[in-house]
Amino acid sequence: MTTEQIISKVWSFCNVLRDAGVSYGDYLEQLTFLIFLKMADEYSKPPYNRKIEIPEKYSWPQLKKKTGAELEGLYIELLQNLGKNKGMLGHIFTKAQNKIQDPAMLYKVIDMIDKENWVSMGANVKGEIYEGLLEKNAEDTKSGAGQYFTPRALIKAIVECMRPEPHKTIADPACGTGGFLLASYDFISNRENYKLDKKELEFLKHKTFSGNEIVPNTRRLCLMNMFLHNIGEIDDEPSISPNDALLAQPSQTFDYVLANPPFGKKSSLTATNEEGEEETDKDYTYNRQDFWATTSNKQLNFVQHIRTMLKTTGKAAVVVPDNVLFEGGAGEIVRKKLLQNTDLHTILRLPTGVFYKQGVKANVIFFDNKEAGKDPWTKEVWYYDYRTNIHHTLKKNPLRFQDLQDFIQRYNPENRHERKQTWSEKRNPEGRWRKFTYQEIIARDKTSLDIFWLKDKSLTDLDNLPEPEVLADEIIENIEAGLASFREVAAGLAKR
Repeated sequence: MTTEQIISKVWSFCNVLRDAGVSYGDYLEQLTFLIFLKMADEYSKPPYNRKIEIPEKYSWPQLKKKTGAELEGLYIELLQNLGKNKGMLGHIFTKAQNKIQDPAMLYKVIDMIDKENWVSMGANVKGEIYEGLLEKNAEDTKSGAGQYFTPRALIKAIVECMRPEPHKTIADPACGTGGFLLASYDFISNRENYKLDKKELEFLKHKTFSGNEIVPNTRRLCLMNMFLHNIGEIDDEPSISPNDALLAQPSQTFDYVLANPPFGKKSSLTATNEEGEEETDKDYTYNRQDFWATTSNKQLNFVQHIRTMLKTTGKAAVVVPDNVLFEGGAGEIVRKKLLQNTDLHTILRLPTGVFYKQGVKANVIFFDNKEAGKDPWTKEVWYYDYRTNIHHTLKKNPLRFQDLQDFIQRYNPENRHERKQTWSEKRNPEGRWRKFTYQEIIARDKTSLDIFWLKDKSLTDLDNLPEPEVLADEIIENIEAGLASFREVAAGLAKR
């Protein structure tokens, strides 16, 4: 059975379960529990013969034997108890609950999972299956899961530009379901990029990756995603912390930080209630001595935090919304410090219709950390405008990896110091690749990095309008984004 067929088979149950009141996210979470139990059972048998810390009464064979009320009772009991274990097992099952209330449907899901030998599948196959399920879950706009899932085409393009090396450390302080970490793993383990020796393979599996994810269910999906990609072991302590990354100065610095921090301007302290749901306490300003500016703007705090996470030779690629590029006050301070203390060398401008949160206008900023010095480290900033006259929608025209091939080529990962502009005022005013000097940027109002030079053809040329269905999708996305913003405001007012 092909990867696509397995994804389709596993996901087909979701439509049936949804009719019984089980959401996409709940189904995926239950699959995580059950696939983990099945793999633990496979690891306990030859040729692996590993001692797995799962009591016999909660083992996969015992679960398979049960039906009806007995099955439901055993499943609820094991979910409650396995979360008390140490290592990956305990973290996967922390505050786990049964969301499949119909024992007959639970039995069918168990039977479906039992038919596959998960351990014997290649890590790439298992990973593709789980990634496929995560993407399907993200596409369900009602679940809100899309905010924890960065489009994989964008992640892959960023990793291709960064070209992470073996025996280096990689972190993501807001890792969601683990997309950046896993794409980096795939890049480093690809034999076309590197031929790893035994020590490098061990380092890649156990010491390369670190992250934070404060939403319990999302962290659970991330841990399972990494485990299925062959990162870590079943009895390892996970390298993904449930703590808020912004609360304290990092205890470790890294060679690479790749991240898409959560959008939304306000920072909030969060807590998890007894049902495992995230609750917001209040708006919060992080008072960090190692930050350049004190602000409640979440994105500005993440940019500052990521800079503190880097070694002096470290490199970062961070997805940020437009306000980070132009906002005054703390925003201006952060931009000036970033230009001074790092080499902020590249900005990729993205269109709407790329992210699962509608209406988002975002950018990717690339910068290399540097040791303290008198002169600004940034000499010039290269811009790639992949926004003007570009139209993407999530369903009919989603962003593909091929769409960013020209950017990767212009970025020139092999030697980014050898670049050539495609823009020329006389020869090619439509060129998307252009550089601005430090002096040009610092002279701008508020040191704004929000720079455009291409003309929006839809404003002047009706022949260049997108297809009607694309326009309709864009209008729907913008309306839904506006409604989501109004709901946030209304929720904030209701708490006063």
